[in-house]
Amino acid sequence: MREYEKIRCAIIRGGTSKGVFLLENDLPRDPETRDRVILAIFGSPDPRQINGLGGADSLTSKVAIIGRSSRPDADVDYTFGQVSITAPLVDYKGNCGNISSAVGPFAIDEGLVKAVEPVTTVRIFNTNTGKIIAAEVPVKDGRAVTEGDLAIDGVPGTGARITLNFLDSGGAITGKLLPTGNLKDEITLSDGTRLTVSLVDAANPAVFFKAADLGLTGVELPDAVNSNPQLLARIEEIRSIAAEMMGLAHRLEATAKSPAVPKIVFVSPPCAYKTSDGRVIEAGQIDLVARTMSMQKMHKAFAVTGGICTSTAAKLEGTVVSEVLGPSARQGNVVRLGHPSGTLEFEIEITRDAGGNLRLEKAAVARTARRIMDGFVYVPRRIFWPEV
Repeated sequence: MREYEKIRCAIIRGGTSKGVFLLENDLPRDPETRDRVILAIFGSPDPRQINGLGGADSLTSKVAIIGRSSRPDADVDYTFGQVSITAPLVDYKGNCGNISSAVGPFAIDEGLVKAVEPVTTVRIFNTNTGKIIAAEVPVKDGRAVTEGDLAIDGVPGTGARITLNFLDSGGAITGKLLPTGNLKDEITLSDGTRLTVSLVDAANPAVFFKAADLGLTGVELPDAVNSNPQLLARIEEIRSIAAEMMGLAHRLEATAKSPAVPKIVFVSPPCAYKTSDGRVIEAGQIDLVARTMSMQKMHKAFAVTGGICTSTAAKLEGTVVSEVLGPSARQGNVVRLGHPSGTLEFEIEITRDAGGNLRLEKAAVARTARRIMDGFVYVPRRIFWPEV
């Protein structure tokens, strides 16, 4: 009897993240067995993920499960999983916009979607949020194009432009653009600190607070935050309280049961600052400064879904994010975020329906993606059949 089962896989960079892409039909149908297999593929739990494909970083410990869709409005179904490095957990509560940018090219190259030159629109149903993402993918000779002139901060070099439009992405997880019905809420931390926050759900739910309200400058880089356990604990407490307010998890269980969702972001007005690689971002290049967390550590760049939510919150007058938004973004639809690796730009359109309810009509962003390798990953048979 052979010791291992072989599973087809590809490692693909999408935006500023990297993930393992798997075909749905190649995985066990039983959810518990499937998650054991995915954890084994990544080598989790282990801080180094030395026995698997994970990169020992939350930005590279991500899985995408792809299959043909039976929906008339979609070409493929896509499930995103944030694979924990330190716990035996795959978190499916939210989506990853960066990984989403690689789904269209993967679907085309795997023959799940017919390639149409020069641009193929792939309709992606994200099972995490129940929403459709339209990905415009450049194509040549039946394959997705990788080379191009689009540079995105946080990724060396340039690549082909992939435009993502997250359709009707308001209330992606909670069902409401404003989960509490309020533009601002007051929370109290365990040390008695009172904090004004905004809870918004667009592409992924997130909680926002002003950096200055927690004694931060707003332009902190990852090392400064990640080396401060007291600060990390306070930020996670805010996120956990928000998780309970949104109905996602009890605050005492949020870290264990929902470590990736909701996102948490602290914001500040546009100002000049240095990026992680020493470049200077001038105040005129951005509309606000934002920092977000990824699995209880500061994100080295910025999550795309978190950026959509941040940009949407910025355009909702009365939120804490709108209060720090620069003047140039108040009139148009474009919002430019300043993050640790550079800048990120979104196009946001918000309307009101006949009943006066807010509706997020458009949330678009440009990304690049690149297939790095494909082949087989070997998973011990005992993972599939523990009793054997």
